[in-house]
Amino acid sequence: MTVARFHAPGATASDHAPPGAARTAERAVPWHQQFRRPQIVQSLEAVQDLIAVSLCVGLFCVMALQLKTIFASLLTTPQFHAITADILFILILVELFRLLIIYLQEQRVSIGVSVEIAIVSVLREVIVNGVLETDWQQILAVCLFLATAALLMVVRVWLPPTFAGVDPEARAA
Repeated sequence: MTVARFHAPGATASDHAPPGAARTAERAVPWHQQFRRPQIVQSLEAVQDLIAVSLCVGLFCVMALQLKTIFASLLTTPQFHAITADILFILILVELFRLLIIYLQEQRVSIGVSVEIAIVSVLREVIVNGVLETDWQQILAVCLFLATAALLMVVRVWLPPTFAGVDPEARAA
């Protein structure tokens, strides 16, 4: 009994080669070209987004616990210095949450929000420790840092979103 073989139009004899011949052709392809780069990149981006979402959930839980602590401390003898420090800490967490939301929406880290978080964090430490109890060298360092951060905030307005002539979305040829 003979088996009739039907060939698709435009098919060559090599398309219907025995199974062993295909393996020798696969061996000729270098190992680094066998990876599916787009699928690997998409998988890594999905994992990265999952990490960012879990950080958002964690930050939200920490903010809720911190608010509970603040309200509980208001019912007892209020210590306004500690309450002020806790409120500033919540503001820092809110800014970090906003940074993560921007990252999830735009897949980039916002320079402006990052600088704002740094400024609020430094000012919180100065307020919590007290300006009068802090050494003058440390106050000078804080002032220089805040001036640099303010300069960065002003300069970033004139910077393009990407470097001139560089398109991060373009593929290398």
